[in-house]
Amino acid sequence: MQATQNTPKDRHPMPEQPADVRRHNFLEVPLGYTEELAKAEASRCLQCKIPKCVEGCPVAVPIPQFIRAITQGQLAEGIRIIWAKNGLPAVCGRVCPQENQCEGQCILGKKGKPVAIGNLERFLADWERAHGDGSLPGKQPPTGKRVAVVGSGPSGLTVAGDLILKGHAVTLFEAFHKPGGVLSYGIPEFRLPKDIVRAEVSILEKLGVELVCNTVIGRAVDVHELLREEGYDAVFVGVGAGLPRFLNIPGENLIGVYSANEYLTRANLMKAYDPLYDTPLVPGQNVMVVGGGNVAMDSARTALRMGAKSVKIVYRRSREEMPARAEEVHHAEQEGVEFLLLANPLRLDGDSDGRLTSVTCERMTLGEPDASGRRRPVPLPGADFTMDCDLAIIAVGSGANPLLTSSEPAIKLNRRGNIDADPETGKTYMRGVWAGGDIVTGAATVILAMGAGRKAADSMHEYLMRGW
Repeated sequence: MQATQNTPKDRHPMPEQPADVRRHNFLEVPLGYTEELAKAEASRCLQCKIPKCVEGCPVAVPIPQFIRAITQGQLAEGIRIIWAKNGLPAVCGRVCPQENQCEGQCILGKKGKPVAIGNLERFLADWERAHGDGSLPGKQPPTGKRVAVVGSGPSGLTVAGDLILKGHAVTLFEAFHKPGGVLSYGIPEFRLPKDIVRAEVSILEKLGVELVCNTVIGRAVDVHELLREEGYDAVFVGVGAGLPRFLNIPGENLIGVYSANEYLTRANLMKAYDPLYDTPLVPGQNVMVVGGGNVAMDSARTALRMGAKSVKIVYRRSREEMPARAEEVHHAEQEGVEFLLLANPLRLDGDSDGRLTSVTCERMTLGEPDASGRRRPVPLPGADFTMDCDLAIIAVGSGANPLLTSSEPAIKLNRRGNIDADPETGKTYMRGVWAGGDIVTGAATVILAMGAGRKAADSMHEYLMRGW
């Protein structure tokens, strides 16, 4: 590998709102790099001959090349290098778990801090939105083929973007009134501003993608009808994993108990945090969030901003087993979220009006590892405790929504209810139908869904041009 002389070892942190300020607003927490900071951070890159960071990226973004463009001040060129592989850089730069992917492979991370690849990707995307000339990628000549993409989350947006550039006509169907999927309904404004999502989607529309919202495929029309009656040559299913899971404990039907899906959808997509929108949402003074993933962190930090006096995350394992990004846990702690680790709810209790008032939990200890590789939580006898709680948010994962799949038996499912699709191509058992993202893998990351979309788009293009 080659390194510049005196390559600085210290990573340049991104400026952000102070915790005591941001916990009272929904403005984005990180403030972004200035050009000076971006160039300083980019100069840390060793420009490795065999870049492991690219191997760690599910969509194989040419990371050293776009970082070199930053150091040379060629910012317009830098964003176009990213666009060749990633159509959602402003999103990925904000919400992808770079520490486990590209940055996790950075050679500088062996003895110090890796290059802030995600921050630099975000910088270029934000620079282009503010200063770019609005030029679009070139499209191939029209092929005469029509594609239906069901779901406008990360995998669907990727498929739509790839196939429109290859010359196919693309219609993007979304069940909600706004596009973006989990980017719009699941991730809070302070982590991913919705203006960013709208800007990314608008690029697809400018390229010619037709967007159809308020349309539930599987109810308004099914996949078979899209192919046989509506004249589409291929269909991609990327409807995500939006079916909430609960704890199956007494009291989950009380007023004040939400799934994280519903709570975040009301707060994000339906803007319950904004007084101009009349979206009902129990505010809660003593809030419990159950779970240890990113969705739990998003829920807890949202509840704080909605005016809660106390927010506690209850997680049945230890901090080491917590699946949330370290950055999200750190931000939650800074803002005042409390962590009750090695604890698990047993019962939710309410008053005579059916409103939640308290929760009883059991203490846990860790036993042998389970199938996930994490140590299995085991209850401690006689160590139960009760605490006040008027809002409980259950963030223990989600499953495949059966609305679409139940209407099309030719799309085979696995034992978890997810679509059975080839992991390398996205092909399902139904001719002309591909699938990818959370509906195939279960709840995962934005970039993994995009990687699945890229593979599916390549396979679909081959099918459209040459046949199955």
